[in-house]
Amino acid sequence: MIVAEDIGTAQREAWAAKVMPPVEQVRPGLWSIPVPMPRNPLRYVLVYALALDHGLALIDVGMDTEESWQALVNGIAQTGHRIEDVRYAAITHLHPDHFGLAPRLRATAGAAIAMHAAEAASLGHHTPADAAADVEAWRVDLTALGAPPEVIEAARFDLVRFQPGETADIILDSGSRLDLPGWDIEALWTPGHTAGHLAFVDRGNDLLFSGDHMLPRISPNISSGPGELKNPLHRYLLSLHATTALPECDVLPAHEYRFRGVTGRARQLMAHHDDRLGEILAAIAANPESTAWEITVRISWSRPIETLAPRLLRLAVRETQAHLIVLADRGGISSTGGVPARWTVPAPTPPPATTTTTTTTTTTRE
Repeated sequence: MIVAEDIGTAQREAWAAKVMPPVEQVRPGLWSIPVPMPRNPLRYVLVYALALDHGLALIDVGMDTEESWQALVNGIAQTGHRIEDVRYAAITHLHPDHFGLAPRLRATAGAAIAMHAAEAASLGHHTPADAAADVEAWRVDLTALGAPPEVIEAARFDLVRFQPGETADIILDSGSRLDLPGWDIEALWTPGHTAGHLAFVDRGNDLLFSGDHMLPRISPNISSGPGELKNPLHRYLLSLHATTALPECDVLPAHEYRFRGVTGRARQLMAHHDDRLGEILAAIAANPESTAWEITVRISWSRPIETLAPRLLRLAVRETQAHLIVLADRGGISSTGGVPARWTVPAPTPPPATTTTTTTTTTTRE
């Protein structure tokens, strides 16, 4: 069933060919700029540039590497502007491919950086004590999931560190209007992928900048863990349900390619997670007292599990745990506790015994 109509043909063809797509003018005064993500299977993040009366605004900014910076500078030049013209950057969420270049952009152009409060709260978490505490928190968390040592060790090198002095200039909430003359863009809080993920809706121009909340082909990683939402998949499913109330519009995602079909894609993603919950429940029923890690290596993934690097294995086991939390919340499974935690399907409760009462009727004849 086709639920997402492809409207980004050049982007889709580039994605299929595993090459960078071109800079494109999507609408008058609106461009998509691919910014590379070195050593990442997603290959690039799509930054969107919006023309203002005097300058540009960006939605997301790219990863903090020199290659990414040069791609952003060159992409902006193709819009007829300079990097110094950027006045404002709205960040969908704090992952490095979306926020990484924000401090350099602020230093170079004086751009105001806007994001949700839940993302801004993580900024400034940069001292050696913070780093040590984060590493220990991840060790404890991944050990409880039954992850092997190489996956636990990989977390030490993958934790995102923020530099002293990094802050958000503007805090956005759901329903906040972006101060962008010529545009009527509203922030839409879509927690799940992160606690403070924002999408941006321009109803007048029939646009949804979806960030990582909704992509045309893949499902974003929904993970449990230190600093994440306590029940991220539940929140993500609620966010998808809320998305179905939006009018049909052109979806401009952060990865892959543009598409149309908001409601259909949201429902498809919800169905995907329902199927995933069923698959995990079946794996536990077949292998009682399994750890999250043991379940992870038994279920299906888009690539063979044995080919995934430790970093991707960490994301996989965290996503499995997010599904386990939902199943437990629904009463479908229970944990035996301990470290690592083990999961089982509760035995069915036998029906209550019934008591048969015999009633004797006496008929009296007159």
